[in-house]
Amino acid sequence: MTRRLFGTDGVRGQANTAPMTAEMALRLGAAAGSFFRRGEANGHRVVIGKDTRLSGYMLENALTAGLTSTGMNVLLLGPVPTPAVGFLTRSMRADLGIMISASHNLHQDNGIKFFGPDGFKLSDAAEAEIETIVSGDIPLAPPAGIGRARRIDDGLGRYVEYAKTTFPARVRLDGLRVVVDCAHGAAYRAAPEVLWELGADVIALGVSPDGFNINAGCGSTAPQAAAEAVRAQGADLGICLDGDADRLILIDETGRVADGDQIMALFARRWAEAGRLHGGVLVATVMSNLGLERHLAGHGLRLERTAVGDRYVVERMREGGWNLGGEQSGHIVMTDYATTGDGLIAALQFLAAMAGTGEPASRLARSFEPVPQLLKNVRFAAGAAPLAAAPVRAAIAAGEARLNGTGRLLIRKSGTEPLIRVMAEAEDAALMAEVVDSIVAAVERAG
Repeated sequence: MTRRLFGTDGVRGQANTAPMTAEMALRLGAAAGSFFRRGEANGHRVVIGKDTRLSGYMLENALTAGLTSTGMNVLLLGPVPTPAVGFLTRSMRADLGIMISASHNLHQDNGIKFFGPDGFKLSDAAEAEIETIVSGDIPLAPPAGIGRARRIDDGLGRYVEYAKTTFPARVRLDGLRVVVDCAHGAAYRAAPEVLWELGADVIALGVSPDGFNINAGCGSTAPQAAAEAVRAQGADLGICLDGDADRLILIDETGRVADGDQIMALFARRWAEAGRLHGGVLVATVMSNLGLERHLAGHGLRLERTAVGDRYVVERMREGGWNLGGEQSGHIVMTDYATTGDGLIAALQFLAAMAGTGEPASRLARSFEPVPQLLKNVRFAAGAAPLAAAPVRAAIAAGEARLNGTGRLLIRKSGTEPLIRVMAEAEDAALMAEVVDSIVAAVERAG
């Protein structure tokens, strides 16, 4: 079934603009409630979390109205990380979990992500079926069957306590100074609290959300402020989360940034040495650096690539029975601990490696030398289809011919924003830049 409403990570768009309107959120809530209840009696429940965007209040209320209209009982968690919704959906025996967030986007955007009763994001097929329900007449509950809604005050506390259980028992972070940038997002309370309770000296940034400053010049997409703080404060590690805390970017004690590829390389090697990396496989997307693939091969491990999107990483992990995967952008998926990317728990695993080995972050966060890689994003106008334009196709073909097997070219449309992403890898950095710029120019003319 074709999906027009759902992208690679739920439904996303500019707040108060289709499809991210209160009206659509109400219909999505009613459709999801209808999908999960299947006409059964009352008693089904859904948990709803959100990040700190102003529009979250509007969408939360609209979703609640739609869900209760079909007989679902709604449990409102308030601002919590996306992985907390996955965890609490399963822990609280809910039929459905919903996270209201546009992840790393700025405040004007928002999104709605759905989790099944197992805590994992819904499949493409399930999302397509919900889309079909949205477009039709949605059956409503009779007056006596309308659902209830109530706030859950201890949801964040439950997640905080669970996150700490993923850290080795009897190990403390005493003596470690840690900068944590919460991007004024969903983890602004949870992340500093967990690190402090485990003994770290915490320097917290991005912990004053006002509804508008989420991801603005901070967090995993803008780690410069945290890097400056690490150097200025003499910190041992910098942790940068995004707005919904499912991504992690690290900064070593020198201020150098480590992306998801470097973090996954460390985890894969350590887990393999401990005999806990299932099948000797790490699952990552087509965006991960060729250097990661070569590094793993040198240790007798294999990189399994998927389409872009952490949900596709998780699907492949579940299909293959593998337990570690993620994305270069910082989604680190460890199904031993979580059902989706969890920036805080991934940071704890890195800190456990520091505590266990005594090695500084600069040694642990640089597992391999990346092949030169260049990514440029080109915004296009609504309704345009630049990748279908003949000049763009010709520019891509010419770029592939110039690389001629010495590099890698990946052109794709973003599933969450009106962007064309142009990425290339090649040992010849100058040639790589020329190829990318020629394709970017063609896309700009077409879009």
